[in-house]
Amino acid sequence: MMINNAPFADELATRGNTPKVYPWVLGTFLGAVLTLVVVGALVWWSSGLRGRTQINVNQPTVVRQIQQLQRLETVNYTMDKIISGEHANAFLPKFLAGDRLLLVVHGEVVGGINLAALQPGDVMVQGQKVSIHLPAAEVFSTRIDNARTKVYSRDTGLFSSPDPNLESEVREEAERQLQQAALQDGILKTAADNARSTISGMLHGFGFHEVDIH
Repeated sequence: MMINNAPFADELATRGNTPKVYPWVLGTFLGAVLTLVVVGALVWWSSGLRGRTQINVNQPTVVRQIQQLQRLETVNYTMDKIISGEHANAFLPKFLAGDRLLLVVHGEVVGGINLAALQPGDVMVQGQKVSIHLPAAEVFSTRIDNARTKVYSRDTGLFSSPDPNLESEVREEAERQLQQAALQDGILKTAADNARSTISGMLHGFGFHEVDIH
């Protein structure tokens, strides 16, 4: 009696070649996919938060922060100038009774804005926009550098002695001329422009997107 085992053997061979999927492998794969999805969602959510600037700076805070800058010096104008001064006699010529002085002056003029004068009504805050009206620029000081200021020449008449007040008078005139020259060169405009730039940078640092300073 002949028994044909070929079909049964083929079926066993076919079953033996079928890959077997273990439950723990499938669980690990699904866990990794779920982890990637969760991490991606968290990254997207945190990126969205960073993209939205949160502003919590109100009008009194802005006023207080700007006022704390006090006298904001924004420009320093330096200059070298020759200033002359003299005392003459109404009746005698200069070579007999005159006194003339030439002074080589080095000085500086400092300009800026006194932000302590800022008033609450000068600041308006609307969400991410802030508008500020600054006080006018002014000259803070005019100073002569004594270490670099020298008497260039002094001529005294034959019958006169040097006037002890002449040099002081020439120095006062030098300060006046230095300040006048700085004003003519636009020191106040430069001081105002520099102040706006400084305060604008500070306000953008607070988180404001739109800054209007005038």
